[in-house]
Parts: sequence; structure tokens; C-alpha cells
Amino acid sequence: MSEGEHTLADTKGRFVQVVKDGRKRNDVEWIPGRLVLSNKRLVLASNEGKQTIPVSDIQSIRTRQNVTEAIAQVSGYISIQAGRNVLLLAPADEEAFAEALFGARLDQQVVLAKHPAVKGGVVQDTDWEKARIKVGEDAVELAISSGEFVEIELDDVGTVDETERTVRGNERSVLEAEHAIEGTSVKTYLSGSPTDCSVLASLLRSGDQHVESDIDLSEAEREVLMALYTGVSPFEIPDFVGLEVGEVENVFERLAEQGVVEKVRTRREVDLKPRGRSIASEASADQ
Repeated sequence: MSEGEHTLADTKGRFVQVVKDGRKRNDVEWIPGRLVLSNKRLVLASNEGKQTIPVSDIQSIRTRQNVTEAIAQVSGYISIQAGRNVLLLAPADEEAFAEALFGARLDQQVVLAKHPAVKGGVVQDTDWEKARIKVGEDAVELAISSGEFVEIELDDVGTVDETERTVRGNERSVLEAEHAIEGTSVKTYLSGSPTDCSVLASLLRSGDQHVESDIDLSEAEREVLMALYTGVSPFEIPDFVGLEVGEVENVFERLAEQGVVEKVRTRREVDLKPRGRSIASEASADQ
């Protein structure tokens, strides 16, 4: 290994190249072999030879996608794009290897962050600052130049939108990640190179919390949901929306059944789940 290089993962598994030089390959088959990942390169070794992919060349990492029947022989796999090539990896522990791969690609990358850009549905007067990325266990950690530390838990990410915005006078790729801090919905904006944003978006979406937000709500349910979204304490909801305590508790029960909130204590305390924040965000945008 080269100076400063260290191994992050070394495992048995299978792999297959499904796109080569921009052309989709037909009649592909999984190849058994060894997958070795360092902070600088990915090596795929088998009886047919060895293929080396610099980590810096990886433009896209995706997990648990649908595959064609011809290669649907594994329960979990990772898709990576490097230049005009696309490969599928099926390591023994797909989840652990994916985390290591995201870490190899993103750790110590510097992006611009705006946090919080939106809090409780209200746009904040926050400046763009440099931030260094660290892929933690089930979280994206941001060390912001001002000294603030932000942890975005992957299983608490509601929506991730990829767009372009004017950042410090230039049009740049921007991710708008919705998550929660102390029960309040916030949006953190992140800006980097198009490939950094693509990989980071895949990581932020990997928590499997991105469910459909198209459900029917009564007027009372919508009012309670919006109050929670803007940071009103569950204990203050009855006075805030003008409903009896029993009515609010019934609303909490119905919202919990639909996967919109989760109960924190036995009575009258709930937190919005990512689905609930997504619904409230859409409702807020329509007002």
C-alpha cells in the first residue's frame, strides 16, 4: 500500500460489471472473489484477475436497487459508478461494506453548509460556512468552521432534494436535507461538487425513511401536525389549536396509526416521524 493508505474492509463476496465504457452488458454473471477497500482504492480480485478502482473516481454509490432477473441472485448489493463503468458488489456484509465505502469516498471532504437553513418551516438568516464531512455509524457528521458540530441521523432524514442554488455568487449543486433536532424539523443545505452531492444524497437516503406523504388528514389532524412541525410542545397543543385534551390524544392515536408520529411517553407526548415532517413541509409550502 502507498503512504497514508490503510485498509477499511476486506471480505469475500461477489461482483459483476453491468456497464462497460458506457454500454450495458448482456448475459452478465456474478463472479465470486475478494473485495478489498482502502481509503484510496477498491480492489476486486478473483480467479479471472484483479480490477482496481480509485475511490476518488467513484461518482455514485447506491444500495438495494432493483435488478434484472438475470442478476437477482443476491438479497443485498451495492451499485457503484466510476466514469463510464457501473459495477454491482455483493459483499458478505452488504451494510457494513456500504458504510465503509461511503466513508472512504466522503470522509474529510469539505463542503459548504447552511445550518439550519429552515427551522420549523421558517427560513433562517444563516450564512454558508465550510464544513468537513465524517461518515459515522448511521449518521453524517459535519464539523462546521464556526465550531458547531451537526449530526444528521440517517434513520431520521425525511426528504433529500437535489437542486441548484446561488451559493456565494455562483450556481452550485445543493442538497436540501430535512431532519430533526430536539423534535423540531430543520433543513440543512449542503453544497459541493456534483459527484460529492450525488454520493452524499445516496447516503442520506439510505435510512429507508423516505415514505409516501400522500395521505388524507382531517382538519384537526392537519392543525395538530402543523403545530408539532413548528415546534409547539405536545403538552401545549390543546391550547394552541383550541381542542380538548381528549380530542388531541385521539388525534395523536390516529396519527401514530398512520406512521406520522411516534409515542414518546404513554400519554400526550409524541415526536414527528420523517413521514409527518414531510407532510407538514408540503402543507406549509402550499400556504
